[in-house]
Amino acid sequence: MDDLIWRTESAYDFPLTIKHMFATPLANNPEQEITYRGQVRMTYRTFRERVGRLAAALVGLGVKVGDTVGVLDWDSHRYLECFYAVPMIGAVLHTVNVRLSPEQLVYTIDHAEDDVLLINAEFLPLIENVKGRIDTVKQFVLMTDDGAPETPLSFAGDYESLLAAVKPTAEFPDLDENTRATTFYSTGTTGLPKGVSFSHRQIVLHTLGAAATICSARACHLSREDVYMPLTPMFHVHAWGIPYIATMLGIKQVYPGKYVPDVLLKLFVTESVTFSHCVPSILNMLVTNPATAAIDLSNWKVIIGGAALPKSTALAALKRGVDVVVGYGLSETCPVLTISDLTRAQCELPPEEQVSLRTRTGTPIALVDLKIVDEQGDEVPHDDKATGEILVRAPWLTQGYHKDHANSEKLWEDGWLHTQDIAAWDGHDSVRITDRAKDIIKVGGEWLSSLELEDIVSSHPAVADVAVIAQPDDKWGEVPLGLVVGRPGHEVSARDLHAHVKSFIAAGVLPREAVLTVVRFVDAIERTAIGKINKVALREKYLG
Repeated sequence: MDDLIWRTESAYDFPLTIKHMFATPLANNPEQEITYRGQVRMTYRTFRERVGRLAAALVGLGVKVGDTVGVLDWDSHRYLECFYAVPMIGAVLHTVNVRLSPEQLVYTIDHAEDDVLLINAEFLPLIENVKGRIDTVKQFVLMTDDGAPETPLSFAGDYESLLAAVKPTAEFPDLDENTRATTFYSTGTTGLPKGVSFSHRQIVLHTLGAAATICSARACHLSREDVYMPLTPMFHVHAWGIPYIATMLGIKQVYPGKYVPDVLLKLFVTESVTFSHCVPSILNMLVTNPATAAIDLSNWKVIIGGAALPKSTALAALKRGVDVVVGYGLSETCPVLTISDLTRAQCELPPEEQVSLRTRTGTPIALVDLKIVDEQGDEVPHDDKATGEILVRAPWLTQGYHKDHANSEKLWEDGWLHTQDIAAWDGHDSVRITDRAKDIIKVGGEWLSSLELEDIVSSHPAVADVAVIAQPDDKWGEVPLGLVVGRPGHEVSARDLHAHVKSFIAAGVLPREAVLTVVRFVDAIERTAIGKINKVALREKYLG
């Protein structure tokens, strides 16, 4: 007996492809607005036409199924058009990480085998300096707001002229849903960047899974009434996939271009932004900057990711009325795996009591299978104390690193994706990351979380930024080295910070090994291209 579902030969086999996420906004909200810096405005109807024109222009340049189109741009309406047009013609969108070093940039363009590069004029000097070392690119397209600059590069045309010269593609092909849609290179802190790829099916399922969770949450709830502005780069894992969700819902979208504080604040006010996502340092800047003191933030909802959210920053945001929660994921996971949420009763608690709930790593979103295992591979108890590595399965996880079999096998050992993040979870499946496996500090045989210590030190009012790394020690094996950036206008000494840490040890919040923390004041904390603390660079700089 055939166990497969019966279907008539006339039935349409509906593939999970990006083109099908277009239907809802065009049917329900075609006149809703998408704006770029408040200078360019278009409706969803116009957006669909421009996506069709970009598709036709790329095909006219010779782009075919399986080719790769690289994009170097800030967050813009053009980038959003690339999110759709490139994969919808069967090509692969390479969202080039513009913050990589020139050597890494060349490596990723060649490794991804980009055929065409779309380049914002601001990045022309970068490409001009490395053009002779780029082997695969056949054609360049200029993206500019202010006319064609002088450049030795030869362009197939500028973006807007190419779109204006063609008729928009009316119908896009039905692709196999497992066709590769995007490629992105993780910044990494060691070795060459690793390429992760996602299929149409994976992006559609991630969009649906994340939307099902975010749109039904009590905290940081996203709806069609919101106004969305990303504050994490579109080149980084599709800006966490939120542009796909926002477009599917047909909500107003605001793209700020390069992140300039004055521009962000102006757009926040003039466009009535209500929903964003960013790393903790951006949130801290916005809620503590004197320039924002007169701005009403009480309608703003923000998902924080990329690094641990200090409780002090979360509390400052809550006191400004910001609805803030933590999300978690990796470049390899498309990226969202968990989001913190609160019950109705918890949302009514004083901000001081909500902080510990909102800064947790959160519970798995729809379709995510997650477990935490110890070194023997056994699941740790749900007591919020025992720790282990987070392993995950979900239908949108990258199936391996691009052209890197050895690291792919290590990533997927025993059929689970290994995150290398160490965490505990409570009786409600709420995860709390305690550290990265490579960053945890072993003091006299006892494990000490660098993230927890960073959170405590950052709560001191005189601390603007902090990173904690393991410093070798003859007696204890390792001790914590706290690299501290002081807040302007505040005086603080190492003795003051030791007393601050000891108060949390006395309260039972930190283990007694934290008393061995060494404090060193620095001018700045090195970070990766997406704002994470670069602990590899810090170890090289301060430990030799």
